[in-house]
Amino acid sequence: MIADRYDERPEETVTMYGATGTTIRWLINKDNGARTFAMRRFEVQPGGEIPLHDHDADHEIYILSGEGIAFTEEQEITIKPDMFVYVPPNEAHGYRNTGDSPLIFLCVIPLLE
Repeated sequence: MIADRYDERPEETVTMYGATGTTIRWLINKDNGARTFAMRRFEVQPGGEIPLHDHDADHEIYILSGEGIAFTEEQEITIKPDMFVYVPPNEAHGYRNTGDSPLIFLCVIPLLE
C-alpha cells in the first residue's frame, strides 16, 4: 500500500491538445505500482481550457473545487464540486474553467499499452 499527499507529486504544465492554464499531477500510475488504472489531478486556472480531444480509453472525472464546463461537440455541461463526469472512449471532450478560482478535478484512466 502507498499513501501520500498530492503536493508531493511533481506538477507539470499540460501543453497537449493546446491546453492553456492547466497543470497535472500523476498521483497513482505505473511508477508507484499501479497495474491497471492511473489517477491524475488536474488544475485549470480561471480562463484556462483543455480543448476538444479524444482518447482510446474512457475517463472518470470527479470535480473537487471550482466551476467550469465539460463539453463535447454536441453539448456543454456545467460542472461544480462533488459532480462526476464519464467520458466514453473516442468521444471528443474538453474542459473550461468559467469561474474565478482554480477548477480542480481527479481523472481516473485505464493504463493502456
